[in-house]
Amino acid sequence: MKKIILSAAILAVAGLTSVKASEIKNPVVIAAQQDSTTKTPVELKDLPEAVTKTLQSDPVKAWTPTAAFLVTNADKTTYYQVDVKKEQETGSLKIDKDGKIIQ
Repeated sequence: MKKIILSAAILAVAGLTSVKASEIKNPVVIAAQQDSTTKTPVELKDLPEAVTKTLQSDPVKAWTPTAAFLVTNADKTTYYQVDVKKEQETGSLKIDKDGKIIQ
């Protein structure tokens, strides 16, 4: 008799758990936001003259350019991102096509 009651109790608990686990009240919605910025690699030798002059100016010339990218934003504005290195420090500069450093 104890075995029958124990078996019935186990089946009841298992039935309730499986019913609860299969109920979906609110479906999960996954939304991914896409960034419209594009980043195109540019050879350092192919940078515009104004950007090259800025890289050779006083506050920046202590840094060595390592890579450059043409970044185009969603609103069609563009600038050059130049990755620079100075000993162990690294950084990047944003320079517009006229050679002006952007903050």
